[in-house]
Amino acid sequence: MAQVKLVMPKMGESIMEATILNWVKKVGDSVDVDETILEIATDKVDSEVPSPVAGVISELLFKENDVVPVGAEIAVIATDGEAAAPSATPSSEKAAPVAEKSKTNGQSNGVKVSKAKEAVVSLSEVPVVEGNISSRSQGRFYSPLVKNIARKEGVTQRELDYIEGTGKEGRVTKSDMLAYLKQRTSGGGSSAPASIGKKSSSVATSVSGGTEIVEMDRMRKLIAEHMVRSKHTSPHVTSFIEVDVTNIVNWRNRIKNTFMKNHGEKITFTPIFIEAVAKGIRDFPMVNVSVEGTSIIVKKDINVGMAAALPSGNLIVPVIKNADQLSLLGLTKKVNDFANRARNNDLKPDEIQGGTFTLTNVGTFGNVMGTPIIFQPQVAIMAAGAIRKKPAVIETDKGDFIGIRHMMFLSLSYDHRVVDGFLGGSYLRKVGDYLEQFDDQQTV
Repeated sequence: MAQVKLVMPKMGESIMEATILNWVKKVGDSVDVDETILEIATDKVDSEVPSPVAGVISELLFKENDVVPVGAEIAVIATDGEAAAPSATPSSEKAAPVAEKSKTNGQSNGVKVSKAKEAVVSLSEVPVVEGNISSRSQGRFYSPLVKNIARKEGVTQRELDYIEGTGKEGRVTKSDMLAYLKQRTSGGGSSAPASIGKKSSSVATSVSGGTEIVEMDRMRKLIAEHMVRSKHTSPHVTSFIEVDVTNIVNWRNRIKNTFMKNHGEKITFTPIFIEAVAKGIRDFPMVNVSVEGTSIIVKKDINVGMAAALPSGNLIVPVIKNADQLSLLGLTKKVNDFANRARNNDLKPDEIQGGTFTLTNVGTFGNVMGTPIIFQPQVAIMAAGAIRKKPAVIETDKGDFIGIRHMMFLSLSYDHRVVDGFLGGSYLRKVGDYLEQFDDQQTV
């Protein structure tokens, strides 16, 4: 007989709270491991929270539409047949021990919180307003993600109230918002009043008709903001080396069919690069850090992000957690899985969080080298260029001679606040050494 407490998960380093959209399970319901218990929303993503154990829902500590801090207990699951609690309504006594939610002078958007230790403001009781978008309007609740999209796209409260929602109880979902924005941009088929769908700010137009004005989509806007913020935050320095990867190319060409037959996986160069990156971090751990004020946060886990393409052409960075603990086969499976699911827009929120270092393979675009921008709050990012056959000097005991070798440029952009040229250059050279010393006799 045991009870397991379910807590609000952390959905990203900057996300401190989430809104409960829907309790999929109620008190007394049975639940299996990894079965969805509730749906939550932040200002960046809507997600489902799975059960960590099999059992019966004993208590629900918060109501739908409550805003809950990350780490707060939200439900209790009874395991081994323990009886369910009789009530699903969270009391103030249940909510009180949760860490106090940060509010200026004890207020939330002008509404005073009655208890100093109150962790949650129930949106069913208080109409919270963020900017010109209300959490509740016309009897309908709007999630933080929907409000965030509305603010970024210049959607007014009147427009939002007009959009037909396909979610539970007519709730507007992310898909509803994107469909409306697409319709608004094209200007077709909407029966909304004429004033709806027009942004208050002026939009540049082409006088000659020789240019086309294309509005950034939401992800492109977020990428643009991140790139600018990274440049403002970190003084970027980029170092380059050229690496002889002939042994790797010959080994892959020799074993790729056998590898596919034995493991059902296509072997690419990316997992080999990630293996070398992780080995280099073990030798130079100070490139695996982040900066908070004047403090350097050294990360013990080596979580390598790999840039992957989305169907829209944008890039996303899924993270291989504890990459240094995986074999080449394990890395290959992870790389292939993330790449495939990125193409299908099927990555989970926690799979793009927690990276400590990033690798981007610009060689897949035919580029010989690149100067990538650091993925904050990390302090370094590596780019692998295209592998090309080139004449190179080969040193032997009998003298030097010219031969055809497979060569590749590696570049490392790093935050010069904490990574100086010696550290950055030494780490980059070490990764190059691991690649050149690759064991081309290993079996698969």
